[in-house]
Amino acid sequence: MRKWLPLVAICTGTFMLLIDVTIVNVALPDMALDLGTSFDQLQWVVDVYALALSALVLGAGSLADLYGRRKVYLAGLLLFAVASLACGLAPNAELLIGARAVQGIGGAAMLATTIALINTSYEGRDRGTAFGVWGAVVGAAAALGPILGGALTELSWRWIFFVNLPISVLAVAVTLVAVQEARQPNAPRPDVPGIALFTLGAGGVVFGLVRAAADGWGAPVAWGPLVGGLVVLGVWVLVERGRRAPMLDVSLFRNRSFSGIMLGALLLNAAAFSASLYTSLWLQSVLGLSPLQGGLVFIPLSACSFVVAALAGRFLQTMAPRLVLGGGLLLIGVASLLLALVDADSSWTVLVPGLAVLGVGVGVANPTLASAALATVPRERSGMASGAVNTARQLGFALGVAVLGSVFTAQATAALRDGGAPDPAGTASALTAGQAGQLIGSAPAEQRAGLADLLGSAYAGGLRDVFLVCAAAAIVGGLLVVWLVRAAAPASGAPVERPHEAPEPAARR
Repeated sequence: MRKWLPLVAICTGTFMLLIDVTIVNVALPDMALDLGTSFDQLQWVVDVYALALSALVLGAGSLADLYGRRKVYLAGLLLFAVASLACGLAPNAELLIGARAVQGIGGAAMLATTIALINTSYEGRDRGTAFGVWGAVVGAAAALGPILGGALTELSWRWIFFVNLPISVLAVAVTLVAVQEARQPNAPRPDVPGIALFTLGAGGVVFGLVRAAADGWGAPVAWGPLVGGLVVLGVWVLVERGRRAPMLDVSLFRNRSFSGIMLGALLLNAAAFSASLYTSLWLQSVLGLSPLQGGLVFIPLSACSFVVAALAGRFLQTMAPRLVLGGGLLLIGVASLLLALVDADSSWTVLVPGLAVLGVGVGVANPTLASAALATVPRERSGMASGAVNTARQLGFALGVAVLGSVFTAQATAALRDGGAPDPAGTASALTAGQAGQLIGSAPAEQRAGLADLLGSAYAGGLRDVFLVCAAAAIVGGLLVVWLVRAAAPASGAPVERPHEAPEPAARR
């Protein structure tokens, strides 16, 4: 069993960093009440972490190639632990958002090295098994986040961050004992201009989308950063094309299979997980469930995702990626249509069928993404391709949360206006910040029942539109993946180790 200790170390860190993408969702109502946050601040608590992951994972991979993958993985673990402590102690929303950004930097260092460490730790059938387990952990982490978040929030929302400390200690200890160092001789130095431009551009786009939800699309504070971010991303493409050692070789997108898989990775996280923020707020602030009860609602998603990935992951590696990823996205689209059956009179049970199908779709698509991407690029670009998959996943989540904020706010504001609310925009903003209870409690006693019905109807309408957008994104994405991707299934079910990337002897660790 000792041979599986490296996998334990890698999967422990992977689980921790990925679960922190969604674990905060169930805790958001308690955070909002404790820290007095606005809706756009709640969005940033979620988005800044995913944005840091997506922007820095490729640069962190370059550092790992140059200085050693185990060193960078350990550094990421330590930074992640310190930032988690800072998140748990944060006295206000601004410091919490800042600490979440630092947490994302540590997470990027870990995420950038996981595939390479598995690749150098295992060979042959063991490597295929390791990648199957890792894929199951990736899917389970995102799905289990709301459940664990609900359980920990019963103690305090701060415990969703404090729990990372003992897990980090375990991961560091097992990594030091079991994982060998590996680096790429003569690796190029990190592409600092590329990393800076991509971070600035992606951050501008996400910032603009978040502000659009709060201030409307006509506000300069919304479209200004959005347009500026797109311009910067255009400059980033031009810069990358001219660099000898780019952060991401944009010429890879000339390969239709690679482009299709990146599109699938982007839309997978956007369609499957971005709506969970709004679902958690509905369960707690409108239906009145406790954080634990709200988290337990997501059990069908977690269970189905883990079971499908664990039992079928290895078999799925032998199938054509277009069928696996495309089929998974189409299942996610069907699940979102089932979730869109929510209305003003619904209870939490309306979500169960959709969450179960969503779990199956995630369990089908997630385990194959990394190996499918690596099968479409030259061997010398395999590290870059695996980093690009992780970037696309997290950027998709960040963009999804921001876009869905505008969708939700627009529908909720319209419903409140039609219902005669005196300040529809302000009421919608408070509603999306998890303040339904406070709104109802501040109204005159004789108006509370009618206001509760109006708020419930407005939130359900916004949530329904959110699910419909997720369904459209997943179905269109699934069809595009089936059309674009032509890569064959990876022969071994996992990427092939490059000869010049052998593990270092123990004496050099």
